[in-house]
Amino acid sequence: MVPYRTYGDVTAPAVVLLHGLRGDHHGLEPIVSHLSGLHLVVPDLPGFGEAPPLSSGRHDLRGYADWTSAFLRAVAPGAALLGHSFGSIVASAAVAEGLPVRALVLVTPIAGSALAGPRQVMTRATVLVHRLCAALPERVGTAVLRSRLFTRVASVAMVKTPDRALRRWIHAEHDRYFGGFADRRVLLEAFGASVSHGVDESAARITVPTLLIGTALDDITTPAEQERLAAVFPDARLEMIDGTGHLVHYEKPAAVAALIREFLA
Repeated sequence: MVPYRTYGDVTAPAVVLLHGLRGDHHGLEPIVSHLSGLHLVVPDLPGFGEAPPLSSGRHDLRGYADWTSAFLRAVAPGAALLGHSFGSIVASAAVAEGLPVRALVLVTPIAGSALAGPRQVMTRATVLVHRLCAALPERVGTAVLRSRLFTRVASVAMVKTPDRALRRWIHAEHDRYFGGFADRRVLLEAFGASVSHGVDESAARITVPTLLIGTALDDITTPAEQERLAAVFPDARLEMIDGTGHLVHYEKPAAVAALIREFLA
C-alpha cells in the first residue's frame, strides 16, 4: 500500500484526492485546509512523493487507473473521488472503468490530449525536452529533470496570481516537491500519459454526479474546452473561478473548497 494522509473526521463521508503530475499530497493541502466535515484521504501516486513505483506494469493511464481502483476499494470504498490536473484524467478513467464512487470532482480537468490542444506547440517542445532527457545518460537526464531551472520554467508558465508573496510561495513549493519522482522512467511514463490522454475519453461513460471546477485563465484547458467537456458527461455541472489558472489549488483554494462542500452536501 502506498503512503497516504488522512485529514478531518474519520467518521464523516470520505473523499479521496489525487494530485497532479510531479506533485504529491502536499499540493492538495491548501484545499484540504479549507474543507471541514469530511474524511479526506490524500495518497501520493505511485512513483511520486514517498510512494514507491508500481510493482509491475507501466506508469501509464491504465496503470494509474487500476491502482486508483484498488486503492479506493481497500482504503475508502464508496468514497467520493477528486482529481486535479493529471489526477483528473486518472480519476475519470477509473470511474469510467467501473470504480464505484458516490460522486466525482475534477479540479482544472485536462479536457483532451495536450498534443492536440491550444498549446500544442509548447506541449510538443516539452515532449522534445523530455525525449532529450531520456536519451542522456540516466544520471545526467535525471539531474536535468530535477533541476531548479526546469522546475521554475514550468512554474512560471502556470502561475497567474499578481500577488508577489504568493508567487514566491508557489515557486518554493514547486522547488520543494516537483523533483520528488522515484526515477526517470517513472516520470517519463507518467508525463507521456499526461499529454496523450484527456478526461474526454472517459466522460460519456461516467454516470455519477460530477463537478468540474474550471478557471478563466487556464492555459492548459480553456474555458470553451471546459464547457464542451462538461456537456459530454451524462450528469455534470461546470463551475468557473475567475482570476486564476491551472494552479487554482494554490491560488484560490478556499473558493475550490467552497464549491466542493456545496456539491457534496
